[in-house]
Amino acid sequence: MSTDAVGSARAEHERGDALDHMTWSALSGPLARLAVRRGRAARLPAEVSPFCAVEPGSGAWDDLARLMGPGGEVLLDDPDPSIPRTWERLATLRGVQLVDDGVVGEVAPEVVALTRADVPEMLDLTARTQPGPFSSRTIEMGSYLGVRDGGGLVAMAGERLRVPGWTEISAVCTADSHRGRGLASTLVRAVVAGIRERGDRPLLCTLAANTGAIRLYEQLGFRLRRELDFASFRVPGL
Repeated sequence: MSTDAVGSARAEHERGDALDHMTWSALSGPLARLAVRRGRAARLPAEVSPFCAVEPGSGAWDDLARLMGPGGEVLLDDPDPSIPRTWERLATLRGVQLVDDGVVGEVAPEVVALTRADVPEMLDLTARTQPGPFSSRTIEMGSYLGVRDGGGLVAMAGERLRVPGWTEISAVCTADSHRGRGLASTLVRAVVAGIRERGDRPLLCTLAANTGAIRLYEQLGFRLRRELDFASFRVPGL
């Protein structure tokens, strides 16, 4: 197959709903075991992640409202414009979605697998570095890897949403005391190696304002696929 044909096939694959509606694709597919469902709406348990979704094109906001309860807060990736105007918009953050474009996957000797026993340290590190939502059961979404120094966890990265053919890298963070040592790159490459071994391709999302991280990811071999919004809303009360 020619280079142009390969590029065209890849672009066609990347236009699929799996990447355009990541949360729904994950909760109705590879992460269905974690999903809490009602009709055409789904969410993750709060201890896992705040993300929720409705079936694309369904307009099933009543299902999601009943699932979350009156006054419940929902976090959506790229929310559909059909969301009811009666839902209070709490915040909107502009983000970007980057996909694998030749990232090298390799596991360095200093990288260790993290388990449930490491969750208290993981919560402490993410609280200090703010890489995005991370809760007591987030580790159930996929594998997490870390680097230790002096016995303490100083950097980590892992897997969040899984959709058919793709796995999202998330919670990439490094303690202030250990920045500038290339630990984020080391961990991202290690997570990529695990994703590839499973037969998936890696992607990741980050805030558009996080230009330093975006530059790093592009240097590693990711490329921008699209921009998207992360928005939170409050379901109306009774």
